[in-house]
Amino acid sequence: MPGKPSLGLRLAFYLGMLFLHFPIVIIVLYALTTEDRTYQFPPPGLTLRWFGEAFQRQDMWAALWLSLQVAAMATGIALVLGTMVAAAMYRFQFLGKDFITVLLILPIALPGILTGIALLTTFKRLALEPSFWTIVIGHATFCIVTVYNNVVARFRRTGFSQIEASMDLGADWWTTWRMVVLPSIATALLAGGMLSFALSFDEVIVTTFTAADQKTLPIWFLNELFRPRERPITNVVAVFVMLITFLPIVLAQWLTRDTDDLHGGGKTG
Repeated sequence: MPGKPSLGLRLAFYLGMLFLHFPIVIIVLYALTTEDRTYQFPPPGLTLRWFGEAFQRQDMWAALWLSLQVAAMATGIALVLGTMVAAAMYRFQFLGKDFITVLLILPIALPGILTGIALLTTFKRLALEPSFWTIVIGHATFCIVTVYNNVVARFRRTGFSQIEASMDLGADWWTTWRMVVLPSIATALLAGGMLSFALSFDEVIVTTFTAADQKTLPIWFLNELFRPRERPITNVVAVFVMLITFLPIVLAQWLTRDTDDLHGGGKTG
């Protein structure tokens, strides 16, 4: 049995959690403040007024709807392409496989500004004007990596003998995929998809280079930061966005942990 953590270790843990989450508490606090221009601490009073005003902003709802559409499309593309690439990388051995693996993870490893510049340059060379679809393509480049990492890890824990046995028993490729492969990777797909959705929904830098005059919700945030009297409304929307992105991330983590336990990942001698 693992020993009880020392007082110093527990103190370090609590300090680390405070450092990470204190800014979130501040955002929630100033979403309730009665002051609309400054960040007085403590706030002079608390009110729910800004929630009503935020929900009446049509520009906010339009930006939110655009972000949801982009995230959904980018996640759908990532689920299809990421799964196909993961299956190919798991199944086949070929010259330069390690190099291809590096290329696959490069979009999420590079700084976002480099990815944004590369995408903008490519779109200009192809005479493509920034639009909804250029945003989707830009987001899909790093969402594919998230799906690929989850699915290829699950493939490596799934014995290929199960697939061979299904084919030997007379099942065609579609039946084998539907009855054997898909159930094995379903939670990995769900976890990768939800993480991809959250990443796309929050993306700012790549969107800046691919969106032109369209405003996703993160871009809307940037514009509102230059309007001092709108600070409480911005904080209210930030709380709303945190809830949207928090739930899929937690659910994805829970699904991944649950699957690891089923495979014996949580067992100790």
